[in-house]
Amino acid sequence: MATLVPLGTASTYGVLANTAVTNTGLTVVNGDLGVSPAGAVSGFPPGTVTGTIHVNDAAAAQAQTDLLAGYLNALLQPVTGTVATELGGTTLAPGVYNSASGTFSLNGTLTLDAQGNPNAVFIFKTATTLITGATGNVNLINQAQSGNVFWQVGSSATLGAGSTIRGSILAFTSITATTGAIVDGRLLALGAAVTLDTNTVTVPALSTCSVVVQPVAGPVVAGQPTSVSAVVTCNGLPVPGASVTFTGGAVPVTATTNLAGVATGSLTFNSAGPATITATVTAAGTGCACTGVVSAPLPITVTPQPSCQVVVQPVAGPVVVGQPTSVSAVVTCNGLPVVGGSVTFTGGAVPVTVTTNLAGVATGSLTFNSAGPATITATVTAAGTGCACTGVASAPLTITVVQQTGPLSASPACWRVNLPIPVPHLFVATLTATVTPAQAGVPVTFFVSGLPVGTAVTNAAGVATLNAGLSILQISASSYTATATVGGVPVQATGTLRPCFPPV
Repeated sequence: MATLVPLGTASTYGVLANTAVTNTGLTVVNGDLGVSPAGAVSGFPPGTVTGTIHVNDAAAAQAQTDLLAGYLNALLQPVTGTVATELGGTTLAPGVYNSASGTFSLNGTLTLDAQGNPNAVFIFKTATTLITGATGNVNLINQAQSGNVFWQVGSSATLGAGSTIRGSILAFTSITATTGAIVDGRLLALGAAVTLDTNTVTVPALSTCSVVVQPVAGPVVAGQPTSVSAVVTCNGLPVPGASVTFTGGAVPVTATTNLAGVATGSLTFNSAGPATITATVTAAGTGCACTGVVSAPLPITVTPQPSCQVVVQPVAGPVVVGQPTSVSAVVTCNGLPVVGGSVTFTGGAVPVTVTTNLAGVATGSLTFNSAGPATITATVTAAGTGCACTGVASAPLTITVVQQTGPLSASPACWRVNLPIPVPHLFVATLTATVTPAQAGVPVTFFVSGLPVGTAVTNAAGVATLNAGLSILQISASSYTATATVGGVPVQATGTLRPCFPPV
């Protein structure tokens, strides 16, 4: 398959010679004109050049260097077909052609059929000469482009008066365009002069290859593969089959463009923060000079990897042996609540699994069968979230489990001197009893040294509190007693009684 011949900086030249460019008449060169490494340009005016004339300068020297590289590229491309010397009256498909006789002539119309592919390339290789007659003409059909037609001539090319040639002539020696010959392409001579006579030479529109990285859909997360894509076009048309290498991630990745010119790959970024994605065409079987074309970098922001956290909340109230205890945990992903996650609480007699609500809170109930220190742990067993939550466990919450008490309990109390005026009692103490479960309105009578000191009624929390006056005899007791009737059953409880510190 023929591939585009790279001309480098020589691609802007309509005429380029080694020793001289001479002109007779009103020749028009639509493009640059140059000569290098020695020689001169004559005949301009009356001829005109729309571009720049370069005479033995650095630009012309570079163009000659690039022309030589292009000539060798065309020379070395494998032949796909051998045809007769006379090209007139034939129709050819894209390919690399040589002549059975080593030379080409054109007397009539040569039709080049691109078969609907605007990137199709035609290369004609001659060992010696290319000669066109007055009726010689090249016709382009089915999206064939003159910029994709190349004539590699082993010696010299001569264009007959009034003939029309399409494509770039790369002659090892010289080129002569006789009166009125039209060139839709380039006349590029490596070894000698280019001679013109009232000709029109028009440089074909340069192929423009474009590579554009597409915006990334969704967040780019550190450590997770990110889908990346780029579109490769030549003069606005998609370039299929091109190799595109994406860089910017931990490891470059190469993908091939599809029929729409789109290459899709996957990059992974190892660290959070700003980054860029760049796409470079590393190979393209196209008439467009795409290889080496680089996209503009696409800036992105890499976010940290999602972090799932489970925190058991402090337990409200005492944890009592044999009684259900409400437990809860909060599940978050990067600080946001995880809704609908399954959380299993362990540490009690039997694990319990519950689901997080809209606030990411899971609430359940554990029962502990023995008194003493214990721990509560919450583990996410399932979570429909982008966060890697499944299997994440909380830090254990340490609690103290207390023995179950009777329906009435008395809290420790202390007595103090009743200052500033000890009336009516010299000593006072605050006595407290609690009914469990909480029940309001239960009368509780308190005794010290066997003597009643007063009655108090329980509040909504089941707590009865009495500020009692004590005698000197009563403060010698080490305890007090509370009595009540709960559920029709008389009950009592004893609490310690000690001096307050300080006792005033």
